[in-house]
Amino acid sequence: MLRAMSLMAIFVFALIRPVTAADAVNPQADFKAFRDYFTKKFPNVPLNDFVNGPYSMDAGLRKQWLEIDQFPPYDFAIDRGKQMFAKPFKNGKTYGDCFPNKGIGIRQNYPYFDEKSGQVITLELALNQCREANGEAPYSYVKDEMASLTAYMAFTSRGKPFDIKIPNDPRALAAYEKGEEYFYTRRGQLNFSCASCHVQSAGEHIRTEMLAPALGILAAMPIYRSEWNGMGTISRRFVTCNSQVRGVPLPPQDELYRDVEYYLSYMSNGLPIAGPGTRP
Repeated sequence: MLRAMSLMAIFVFALIRPVTAADAVNPQADFKAFRDYFTKKFPNVPLNDFVNGPYSMDAGLRKQWLEIDQFPPYDFAIDRGKQMFAKPFKNGKTYGDCFPNKGIGIRQNYPYFDEKSGQVITLELALNQCREANGEAPYSYVKDEMASLTAYMAFTSRGKPFDIKIPNDPRALAAYEKGEEYFYTRRGQLNFSCASCHVQSAGEHIRTEMLAPALGILAAMPIYRSEWNGMGTISRRFVTCNSQVRGVPLPPQDELYRDVEYYLSYMSNGLPIAGPGTRP
């Protein structure tokens, strides 16, 4: 895996991943090292507050956020998503028929590794699989419909801790490792990795934007961003990040993007779901 990384990426990766036997994959050890890195880097940030990203580490931003959150800009997405979620498909079934607990309060369990298909299943992918299984056309992974559905489902899970499982299955471990590798590998004309911003430079500024720490970074998804003037899914965030480093984005819900989501969500185990959220 490390052969695919730049020297700087290897350095950042070494800050997080403990030294183990060659090529060993140890998610539990990674989890502890990842958690320790961020709690030591930001000792004044309460653990559960990491899910609030930049608002957890800047008093001025936090004050603005609390004022904005009195009339959340994402409320329209929750309301729309709730209506969409309850509306029957043409065959009379609903989204609730596709999910455990009728789809309510389950966001914290996604993504998961599906032993039958041998792949990571994200909530976005599961929603489109549900649509297609019921004779409906899939939604775009980066547009408002998907953002609204996931906003509502996240809202029903607020406060519930991430509970991502990595079964003792070589395919699951491989997916986890591919997600980890992608996160630390530099790409694009700017030669940035995901970790360049969200590990190495977390808490610092790029122009006027404070870089959120990777710990808990997916907990507030989907998010309303002022630069988008609308909602964005996890897929939209990944595609946008690749574009911003002048790289070539993968197709939304590409296997590698799902593996990255698997890795980051596992690293957030125990932290509460805070979505939908808002960011600058």
